[in-house]
Amino acid sequence: MRDDAHIPGYRVVIVTLDAHAAGPASRVSARLGKDFPGLAVTVHAAAEWSECESALAAAKADIETADIVIANLLFIEEHIRAVEPELRAARETADAFVGMIADPAVVSLTKMGDLDMTKPASGAVKLLKKLRGSSKPSGASGEKQMRMLRRLPKILKWIPGKAQDLRAWFLSMQYWLGGSDDNIEEMIRFLVTRYGSGIDQGVREARAPIDYPEVGLYHPDAPGRIVTAAADLPGPEAPVATVGLLMLRSYILASDCAHYDAVIRSFEARGIRCLPAFAGGLDGRPAIDRYFTEGRIDALVSLTGFSLVGGPAYNDSDAAVEALTTLDVPYIAAHPLEFQTLAQWDAASGGLGPVETTMLVALPEIDGATNPTVFAGRQGSDGDRSMAPNTERVAALVEKTARLAKLRRQKPEDCKVAVVIYGFPPNAGAVGTAAYLSVFESLFNTLSEMKTAGYAVDLPESVEALRDRVLAGNAETYGQEANVAATISADRLVETTPWLNEIEEVWGPAPGRIQSNGREVFILGAKLGEVFVGVQPAFGYEGDP
Repeated sequence: MRDDAHIPGYRVVIVTLDAHAAGPASRVSARLGKDFPGLAVTVHAAAEWSECESALAAAKADIETADIVIANLLFIEEHIRAVEPELRAARETADAFVGMIADPAVVSLTKMGDLDMTKPASGAVKLLKKLRGSSKPSGASGEKQMRMLRRLPKILKWIPGKAQDLRAWFLSMQYWLGGSDDNIEEMIRFLVTRYGSGIDQGVREARAPIDYPEVGLYHPDAPGRIVTAAADLPGPEAPVATVGLLMLRSYILASDCAHYDAVIRSFEARGIRCLPAFAGGLDGRPAIDRYFTEGRIDALVSLTGFSLVGGPAYNDSDAAVEALTTLDVPYIAAHPLEFQTLAQWDAASGGLGPVETTMLVALPEIDGATNPTVFAGRQGSDGDRSMAPNTERVAALVEKTARLAKLRRQKPEDCKVAVVIYGFPPNAGAVGTAAYLSVFESLFNTLSEMKTAGYAVDLPESVEALRDRVLAGNAETYGQEANVAATISADRLVETTPWLNEIEEVWGPAPGRIQSNGREVFILGAKLGEVFVGVQPAFGYEGDP
């Protein structure tokens, strides 16, 4: 224990990427306090630091006075750089420093009894290489590593000396990855009783880590909330479609699932069956292989916020593309906010920050994900760091997914298709033009292929005839730059437009002055059977888009 006796109790500090461990840590602190009076367990989430300077300052202060430091899931350079000096200092003064499932710079700081990962590897430490495996994981690597992780502590138990501290490191990782309240409590108990100086050694020893399914299904109404067979899931008896949901096992074990529950219930309210699956580690393919293949789902929604293979640490897009190509269903990416609270995001004019945009939007899109949607985030009020759904965004996510699932089941001849072509700047003769691209020729070829595939297309006889249908037609009659295919009355706009007040603050009373006769708004384009070719609506007026 440190010499700064003016700070009472014993301090365990967890530094990690996000705050999902905060719930279990706060709930088990009271239970641990019965055996360890004055014990304080704090969780500091790196995801909060960029939006909250006080959160970073609190993390640094706690690391500096920590008796045990547990650092994990730190992969982003700016997160590591922000606290690296404090982490390096803490490993020299704390009773134990446990670095795991993180960047090598963090893991190498591990110091637990005789185990010092800054020193050359001993024979026992070389066992780490077996767990690490290939740098480009195979489909079963996550499950294989977890089997190895459970086996190694049992083997190391019989090897004396430094191997016992290596065993403690593996056990800590096993506790953390099975991060339920029980496992977090036993991990802290294990580390405090083994490494804590000045701790009463007469307290109960830590129980072994509880094993939970590495791959399974979650439902708030299922027995125990976790099942392994799809037949055991509740849901609509005659579903109109089935949607696969990918979730993070760590949130489920930490009972931080309000955002998942909202999505599941919203889908089921529309008569859509959910297969809400999770896989241990940061690779979603084991869950896909077990529950989503062979035509079981009509669409796949990732609620993890991360890339399909690699999570926040890296992105194996080639492996993801291979898995998704085999699955061959629409893939939608939804993400909970981790780097700001819902309130901060709601108030910010910029929306997502650079790290969020890269991690939550760009990397999943490289895999092939579409429709990136914020659907939840941390509450952040009154110290509550649990996940909460954004009701409006959950509804939008479910609506989009339901449409995609329905569309996948629909025959081409029953589909109605809209194509919108470029038309900016307005009133400048720019409709259907683009640098070095023949827009109408490409459009004609696309419509020809669609007609061959069975879509109901009234295809003009030539590229020029198609151009004339869209750009000429009745354009002169209405004084517009393209054919007026339809009109929408001001009354209908007022009755059916969301956020009408906000729109009218900028554009004036409906129907506005742009592409309008004062009573109606003009919809430019041409209807070709069940295909509508529309012209991009004007952004404003020329010179002030």
